[in-house]
Amino acid sequence: MTTGERVKSTVTHLLLIFGVLLSIFPFYWMFLMATRTTPEIFRYPPALVPGSHLLENIRNVFASIDFWGSTWNSFLVAGITTVLVLFFSSLAAFAFAKFDFPGKNVLFIFLLATFMVPGQLSIVPQFAIMAQLGWVGTLQALIIPGAVSAFGIFLLRQYAEGAISSELLDAARIDGCGFLRQYWNVAVPLLRPALAFLGIFTFIGQWNDYLWPLIIMINPEQLTLQVALSQLFGVYATDFSMVMAGTLLAVIPLLIVFFIGARQFLADLAAGALKQ
Repeated sequence: MTTGERVKSTVTHLLLIFGVLLSIFPFYWMFLMATRTTPEIFRYPPALVPGSHLLENIRNVFASIDFWGSTWNSFLVAGITTVLVLFFSSLAAFAFAKFDFPGKNVLFIFLLATFMVPGQLSIVPQFAIMAQLGWVGTLQALIIPGAVSAFGIFLLRQYAEGAISSELLDAARIDGCGFLRQYWNVAVPLLRPALAFLGIFTFIGQWNDYLWPLIIMINPEQLTLQVALSQLFGVYATDFSMVMAGTLLAVIPLLIVFFIGARQFLADLAAGALKQ
């Protein structure tokens, strides 16, 4: 390696390290605030080492809201929605990518057009539909509207175009595989890297969703975690250290899902590269 290449490699690694530290710092700052009291949070200059009030703040969170119940509701909604999105999106994407049928291009253009419609515009008609079905205040109203993702179909369709060869599908048809067996035995294994990414993306989005659960959920016992955490804010005064402790607890499941999903994502990509 020449001197110029060595310098370039060193600068690249330093920039990457700086980017990683910059990305991690908000999480570290949230942890710091969760370990201190509210007056200490607003003290100047701010302390950059953890305090000793983390357990106290966590106990205050548990005493103020039904943390475990709302966490279970969020996990149930995010988990079921993620599974439904992965199934329906991959099924539709496989059909769009590898099969010809009447109106295929028109339907795909209509699908892309939905990206230009802000999600806030669908809240009123969506609420009206949930009211007609009698689902207001139920977890179905959080799960069913998000069961199909236009973004997921588009993402998987683009990935399937290059990952699934027509020759492989022809061989499966010769062996007597119908559409569903081609989908399950051929398409799904090849789509695993994209499915892992979409699963992470969907779970995090559903876990962090606040506006729709705030509108549709009327039963205090069925609130999702994000809505429950908003109850930690007081009318006249707010214990921000308690709020940060609750936020810290809410982030932990996301980190677990991210690391598990990212590991699967990278492993599948590496396996695909080795096969090629």
